[in-house]
Amino acid sequence: MKISGFSMVKNAEKLYYPVREMILSALPLVDEFVIAIGDCDPGDNTRELVRSINDPKVKIIDTVWDLEKYPRGMENAHQTDIAMSHCSGDWLLYLQADEVIHEEDIPKIREACAALQHDPRIEGLLFKYRHFWGDYDHFHFSHSWYKKEIRIIRNDPEIHSWESAQSFRRIPGFDGVNYRQQEGTLKLHVAEIDAWIYHYGWVRPPALMQKKTKALDTIHKGAEKVEEMAQRSHYDFDYGPLQHLKRFKGTHPAVMKEWIGKFNWQDELQYTGGVPKYRRKHKHEKLKYRLLTWLENRLLGGRTVGGFRNYVWVKRHP
Repeated sequence: MKISGFSMVKNAEKLYYPVREMILSALPLVDEFVIAIGDCDPGDNTRELVRSINDPKVKIIDTVWDLEKYPRGMENAHQTDIAMSHCSGDWLLYLQADEVIHEEDIPKIREACAALQHDPRIEGLLFKYRHFWGDYDHFHFSHSWYKKEIRIIRNDPEIHSWESAQSFRRIPGFDGVNYRQQEGTLKLHVAEIDAWIYHYGWVRPPALMQKKTKALDTIHKGAEKVEEMAQRSHYDFDYGPLQHLKRFKGTHPAVMKEWIGKFNWQDELQYTGGVPKYRRKHKHEKLKYRLLTWLENRLLGGRTVGGFRNYVWVKRHP
């Protein structure tokens, strides 16, 4: 059995993505790690960061992004597919540039891949998520944040990244362009495993969080629309009050130690109080989602009420 890891990224240094830590977390599990690195802005050293890992398992694919051909976030999926197409493993581990796996989960992940390799029902493995927010001590448990997602898939040419690369679908006869197509796509049948994805995409200095948000909005909405939005906002990103989030009492992946040691924006965070009046509420701050979150966590044992699931749950392993 062979396991490949893969990812895609652009401007990781400029936008404060822990891309080096992401790859390092996967290397003890995988036989190779393929990463598609886009045409970064001048002065961004993403390629040098990845090369500094200096491990023969790491394979860089240089790419050029085309937001006109792949609008509305589809370039993310296209770049993911490029990396995936260079993988040679039986199973493929996908990590986004701000996602990290914990060393304690690696034996469980490897065992699940081996045990399920010859189960034809299983097309992917479902991981649990911890979405950190603002700092490394608070994470979301809100209805408005996905609790699980597919992060290992079979190496099957009909399986593609989907929409904006959050997940995957089987797309027979895919045209290679419309990653948001619905008709003719099939949700993957998955086994849920007892392993976590540590998601650090919303832990940055507020000024850099604003830059990252602008970059994502550009990919999804286009540069012109984003410039219009920027004219109406004169503030750095505001995380809002953190006291309503869960406190993290566990350990972070060991590869994150140095990265977490750079945390120096605590004075820019709000740990108590109400939502600032100068901005629109984040989704998790709105009354509707706060009520749903209370219902799910207090009365339903964490089960999600409604919501979209981009997979067909088959079994839990073990």
